[in-house]
Amino acid sequence: MRLGIAAAFPHSAPEEWAKLHKEAGLDAVVFPVGWTSEVSLIDRYREAAEAYDLTVAEVGAWCNPFDPDEKKRKANRENCLRSLELAEYVGAACCVNISGADGEVWDGSYPGNYSRKMYEDLVLFLQELLDAVRPVRTKYTLEPMPHMLPDSPVSYRELLRDVDRPGFGVHVDIVNMLISPRVYFDNRRLVRETFELLGPHIRSCHVKDAVLDHSLTVSIRETECGKGELDLACYIREADRLDPEMPMIIEHLSDFAGYRRAIDHVRGLLP
Repeated sequence: MRLGIAAAFPHSAPEEWAKLHKEAGLDAVVFPVGWTSEVSLIDRYREAAEAYDLTVAEVGAWCNPFDPDEKKRKANRENCLRSLELAEYVGAACCVNISGADGEVWDGSYPGNYSRKMYEDLVLFLQELLDAVRPVRTKYTLEPMPHMLPDSPVSYRELLRDVDRPGFGVHVDIVNMLISPRVYFDNRRLVRETFELLGPHIRSCHVKDAVLDHSLTVSIRETECGKGELDLACYIREADRLDPEMPMIIEHLSDFAGYRRAIDHVRGLLP
């Protein structure tokens, strides 16, 4: 496992950025600048990561390729393409985004998210994107989400089959697939099924925890690693069994003290 965090320690230069991550016991990073940055700055971050043996786990595209506003939709699709090109340039394990929502909120819940038309449009978009870039060093991946497809290892496997492009891969976020109390309590089964069905295609993983609020209606929310019910040890074992160099990125914590606690907790679960 190559552990990282979805944040960049405050720094004044790429070399300091890499050094701080390494000193924190990390082996992976999220690339901290986007495709609109100067190539010289991109190169400095890439070279710093290489010098400190830090795997670039992901380049984030984070936008809605299906925004109902035509101008925004076009810009977002351009962002996906350029972000994938950046991931290829820096040798990131993946470029990651969500599939997109059928509404104004980029990650929102809409009935159309599950329509046949939305699915077919997503497959076509992914095929066109991958045919345009034809990545070799990286993969374009989708983070599973509870509000849209893919939301399970089975739905992700179907999408891999239908997109049918070598440049399409898998980004794993187990917590985002805890979409019911039944799945939440049986999360070890979900972890094992995910790596069994998607294993050869998995490029990077997000690490966090989850807790079920016992109220009506169902509320499953993220929490700091070690404060929920996700079997993180099982998650780490399955990822390590697949690839001892698998990037696993801790995310969504409010401060660096929380990240340091999470790093210590996850490191403590290693065999």
